[in-house]
Order: sequence, then structure tokens, then C-alpha cells
Amino acid sequence: MEQIVDAEEAIRRWDAFADTYSKNHNEQGDIHKEVFLNPTLFSLMGELKDKQVLDAGCGEGYLSRLLSKAGSNVTAVDYSLRMIEIAQERTPVDLQIKYLRGNCEKLDTLEDNSFDLIVSNMVIQDLPNYENAFREMFRLLVDGGSFIFSILHPCFVTPGSGWEKNNSGEKLHWNVDRYFYEGAYEQRLGDKDKLLFFHRTLTSYVDKLTKAGFMIESIVEPKPSEIMLGKYPSFEEDLRCADFMVFKATKSKR
Repeated sequence: MEQIVDAEEAIRRWDAFADTYSKNHNEQGDIHKEVFLNPTLFSLMGELKDKQVLDAGCGEGYLSRLLSKAGSNVTAVDYSLRMIEIAQERTPVDLQIKYLRGNCEKLDTLEDNSFDLIVSNMVIQDLPNYENAFREMFRLLVDGGSFIFSILHPCFVTPGSGWEKNNSGEKLHWNVDRYFYEGAYEQRLGDKDKLLFFHRTLTSYVDKLTKAGFMIESIVEPKPSEIMLGKYPSFEEDLRCADFMVFKATKSKR
């Protein structure tokens, strides 16, 4: 299970998976983003009008479009060229989002202190060198700016985690294993595609974020609201175990 991989291998797999991934996304993203992540992200963002916003790891661009419609001036980057192409195809010209190919671990084409807000939605666990990414986000923010990012919950989504079921298929409990392993592992998405994720402990995320200079303002473990449970009753099972974690961190004013 343990693998030594670099960003190029992760990028290659995301380029290959981009079209399949994007087919499952509409203007609210996929169903998990609609139910869990979008309500949390937007509750943490605050006022968006006229803000300079970076969508760091934009994928097919749904969040960039929502941010632009909310009045933000949006720059969007992704390390997958195919994702950028799809995002551009799906974006009406009147939204004027600036799409760039770039790895969040090193965004040399973007200037220091350029953004009021950086949002990175389900991206950090795709990066082999997340410490560099945290330092880049700190560099790019203005003083007092916010960095909001969502990840798979590091305490529950681990290599080898999953439902324990009885013989009739009933879900008994969620198994967690290898929590203290830190590194790459493969996760099957769809029928044949295996993507690379990078697991880290909660301690490591907090430590590296604060060492980059950030002050942690909020940590949220999203759960489905009553409204979303009314729309998607099957998500009742997600009240048994957290799938995601969202951080809001601030670049302190000097």
C-alpha cells in the first residue's frame, strides 16, 4: 500500500480521470459537495463581493463559478490541464474567471499578497508536498486574509477504512486502520480509475498550518442539515461518522 510518488504521477492520474470526474458535477458540484461542503465553505467565507479570490485546485470550475456569481474577482488554478480545459468550456464568458494551470505547491506566476481569500476544496489530500502548498497560500494572501480548505477527514478516512457489513449487507460500523501512516495510498473511484491520495494525521495538518504562519480560526466537521436530509434521506448514515473536515485559517496582520 505504501508508495513513493511525486506530483507528476498524481497529475497524470487526475488528467486521465478528469472527464469521468466532471460528468458527476453540476453547478453545485457533486452530491457530497452540495450536501456537506458548499454550506460549510460559504458559511466561513463571509462577504464575497469585490474580493480577490483564489480557487486553489479548481477542478472543473463549479466553485469558481459560484464565487464569481457572488461578486468575487476569481483566479482559478489546477495542476490538471484537462481540468482547466473543462472548466473553461463550462464557464460563461461574462463571468470572466482567470483560469491558470498551476500546482498549488508552487505558484510562481502569482504575486505575493494578491488575494483576500483563498479556497481549496478537496485538494490538499491530493498534494504530495502539502507543506509547500501551505507556505504558498500564506505568501499569496494579504495580511488578514483567510485560507479555507476542505479535506477528507484524516481521523476516519484512512488507508483501509470502510464499512463493516454483516452477511446481509447491513452496515454495522465504520472501520479505521493505519491512522498514523503518512503517505500515498490508492483509492478506487468509479469502475477502473485509481487515484492517489495522501494521508496525514490531524496533528500534522495543524502543525504544518501553524508553522506556515497561519492562525487557525475555525475547524468544522460538516454534517447533513435537516434540509439536505429531507432531499437526500440516504445521508442519514453520515451522522454516524464524519467524512470531511474544513479549516479556516488567517494570515495575521503585521
